[in-house]
Amino acid sequence: MNRSDTDKHANVLEGMTSISALLDSDPRVNNRRIEAVWVDRTRRRAKQAEIRFLQARGQELGFAVEFVEPEALAQLTAGSTHGGIAALCTPRTLPALRAQDIAPGGLYAYLEGIEDPYNFGSALRALYAAGAAGVVVPPRNWAGAAGVVARASAGASERLQLCTADADALIAEFRKTDYRILCAGIRNSVSVYDVHISYPVLLVVGGEKRGISRKILEQADGILRIDYGRTFRGSLPASVSAAILAFELMRQNRER
Repeated sequence: MNRSDTDKHANVLEGMTSISALLDSDPRVNNRRIEAVWVDRTRRRAKQAEIRFLQARGQELGFAVEFVEPEALAQLTAGSTHGGIAALCTPRTLPALRAQDIAPGGLYAYLEGIEDPYNFGSALRALYAAGAAGVVVPPRNWAGAAGVVARASAGASERLQLCTADADALIAEFRKTDYRILCAGIRNSVSVYDVHISYPVLLVVGGEKRGISRKILEQADGILRIDYGRTFRGSLPASVSAAILAFELMRQNRER
């Protein structure tokens, strides 16, 4: 999927999982707001519980629940997994990374060069599940494709602290903290299974094609690799690499 395909549905969240994640998000972290919720009128009886919940939250937050024809909902949404419910939302503003906003003693990730919104969303899902405090992305990123990313991340994208930084800003701001910068890679690397790594850590994961920029690699504190179970020259998807590394770091730090 290219960026033009996602623009039409950029600020539409599809399905209760994505919508509930936004409703549960911290407004200090995510400034996206729901403007209206559309419900397939032919599913009104089957969705009574969801409708009552959304109407109650709508009275609290100032959005309406509207019943529409199935064709109208199909035109609004990009996928077929919305379950008869979608939310029209405002865009989310991603702030620039600042050292003072970095939570102490935890795990952050920088996702660079990921070329697919589903891969990006899956990486956010894994990082959120592994306990990451936040994710930093380059200025050009998939966060604007809210509907696709929210579905792929099972709503994690709406709950996570997200901010932007280029390579220079990333290094400069994290160097003001106690965080170590560790990159996923092969050259001059150590196996993540052979070392003990204590938080705080900034984990940098690059896309399969473009990888991690040289500027970050040259200034990183270390390179971590994922050992395979057999000879295999292929690279793992960024979302898989992020999941393996984040959960291994979580395992190593779970007593904390």
